[in-house]
Amino acid sequence: MTASPHADHLAQLNVATLRHPLDDPRMAPFVEMLDPVNAAADAAPGFVWRLVEEGTADATGLRPAGEDVIVNLTVWETQEALWDFTYRSGHLEVMRRRREWFERHVEAHLVLWWIPAGHLPTVGEALERLADLRAHGPSPRAFTFTSSYTAVEAARHLRAAPPARPEQAARSARPASATDPAAV
Repeated sequence: MTASPHADHLAQLNVATLRHPLDDPRMAPFVEMLDPVNAAADAAPGFVWRLVEEGTADATGLRPAGEDVIVNLTVWETQEALWDFTYRSGHLEVMRRRREWFERHVEAHLVLWWIPAGHLPTVGEALERLADLRAHGPSPRAFTFTSSYTAVEAARHLRAAPPARPEQAARSARPASATDPAAV
């Protein structure tokens, strides 16, 4: 994990439903981009941490959201650092070609939330934030690039409202529009 002068960091979870298994030849271009894109993320200004499966260089073997769903869980110093990496780096090529490899989501698939610097989010925590976004829409607790909140707004909100219980958020989940520019 990279040291940071910021008191809060931005956590990000993105889930993507595969069109084909990762070992399918149609997925080869995506698989070939994994190492260079992950290396670029690791070296990007503002990058703090990313989830990797033990003994591997990425998290594509982890399937906590379903057998055909891959997850990307990262931490960044600022929202601007994440935006710059996502849309102003080699990662943009993956974004442009995502429909070749991933199904279109009809509900939220990307969630952002603020965490204290030094905290590493768990996959369970990340999936709970995604469930919260799907069930209740954007809030300082779970938001997107197009509906973002500052760390100060998030802290104020979390002091005022107790967190939703994961099982409650999952029960009340409803499909949400995939209008976020980062939609897979």
